[in-house]
Amino acid sequence: MPVGFLQDSRAWIEVDEGAITHNTRLLRQRIGPNVKLMAVVKANGYGHGDGTTAKAARAGGADAFAVASLAEAVGLRHQGLQEPILVLGHLSRSDEVHACLRWHVLPTVSTMDQARLFHTVASRLGACLPVHVNLDTGMARLGVPWQEGAALIQAILRLDGLQVEGVYSHLAAADAVDPSLTKQQQQRFDRVLAALANGQPAGLCRHLANSAATITDSGLHYDMVRVGLALYGHAPAEHLEGILPLQPAMAVRARVTILKTVPAGTGISYDHRYHTKRPSRLAVVAIGYADGVPRLLSSRMGVLHQGQWLPQVGSITMDQLVIDATDHPRLHTGAVVTVLGNDETASISPRQWGQACGTIPWDILCGFSSRLPRLQAVHSAQHGSQPTIS
Repeated sequence: MPVGFLQDSRAWIEVDEGAITHNTRLLRQRIGPNVKLMAVVKANGYGHGDGTTAKAARAGGADAFAVASLAEAVGLRHQGLQEPILVLGHLSRSDEVHACLRWHVLPTVSTMDQARLFHTVASRLGACLPVHVNLDTGMARLGVPWQEGAALIQAILRLDGLQVEGVYSHLAAADAVDPSLTKQQQQRFDRVLAALANGQPAGLCRHLANSAATITDSGLHYDMVRVGLALYGHAPAEHLEGILPLQPAMAVRARVTILKTVPAGTGISYDHRYHTKRPSRLAVVAIGYADGVPRLLSSRMGVLHQGQWLPQVGSITMDQLVIDATDHPRLHTGAVVTVLGNDETASISPRQWGQACGTIPWDILCGFSSRLPRLQAVHSAQHGSQPTIS
């Protein structure tokens, strides 16, 4: 059933592809011509749409892409992306190795068992599979312990059918004010590279920097950087805002469905956690926690209409929320309000939401559900002031 004409009937996400291209160009300028840029487009491009994001980043100079799963990588291939794609997640099945070879996808190696499996499948097919080795320098997550990294790489080099194309690690606190943990991780990374010495594979691509490290420290750039959050227009930490003129690429809009006037003392929404303090004009907005608006923001957020702030009141429900429009007589049924993003001279950021409900911008952006259509926005460099969210 064709539904294109219904996509803006309730709530939706507008994705500014021009902003992603702009941000990629800024980051390219930051790293210079001799360093490659890998755009991280996992989790459906941080909620923006992976194919849309990848193509916009490519237009801005991205050289490669990173995803979390093989399915995400194959999905990008189906959308026409031909650039190198690195799977950051763990692959451990022979059919996954077959798929990597078929779709020209780069897997990550973290263990010798993985390496042996990749070698067995590739050798049987008479193929050569390029891989990137992940070093655990401080995340205690995926990756070979850094003390064993050089030995693993040297062992892989002795296996037919495998080519060590890259080696990388992931920084645990590059966005922190205190750089000590990042420096420790870099030292461990460098020690592995030094241990390889003359045995280092020719053309080895070394990559360590995430968005924060890309923005703040050229000494962490190596041969390639992996950029996620900054690609979408957000600095990884509040103290890093303004270093680059990044442009947010996402705006969440929703329509007003009903307006009603209620007396003072009226309980609003489930459990009546909020009561009106005066005769009030309320507006119901067609978006809720099933769409990705955190319920923890109940009575702690607001929306924007024509650049003006309207507070949200009562518990946010699965599909709807209520705003107080008493001081905004121009608001009408069918009006479009901005739930997140830019609206004329004002804006609401994912960092504000995160601070209000105890989480991070990444969580907010990735939390919007597939029920919200992703629509292409008209590119604009305008960013307004941000109201305070309690």
